Amino acid sequence: MRLLLDTNILLWWLTDDLRLSKADRTLITDAAAVFVSPVSAWEIEIKKAIGKLSAPDDLDAAIRRSNLSPLDVTVAHAIAAGRLPRHHRDPFDRMLVAQAAMESLTLVTSDAILKAYQVPVILV
Repeated sequence: MRLLLDTNILLWWLTDDLRLSKADRTLITDAAAVFVSPVSAWEIEIKKAIGKLSAPDDLDAAIRRSNLSPLDVTVAHAIAAGRLPRHHRDPFDRMLVAQAAMESLTLVTSDAILKAYQVPVILV
């Protein structure tokens, strides 16, 4: 299975948050590939700057240490995200959905609204 981590799942993974169960961690560890979008890093840094969340100061290095694969954002991804139905208003999540759909990835998230899209989703 090839996975794309939603932003909150990425943070939980990097910080060993207990909201990720042992089964969730095994799913991620055993996946053939696990991707992270730069959109998640952007979202994290924006929310960190306005005091909405805390995150590692060395986010880029933490991602690299975790052996997660970066997934580039393309113009095609942006167009697809813009054309998605309005089930979800968050532009970061909409981009992740578009990337998962276009790259044949399963999106790992805790946001049940994302199941409304035509993309494989694992809810944790």
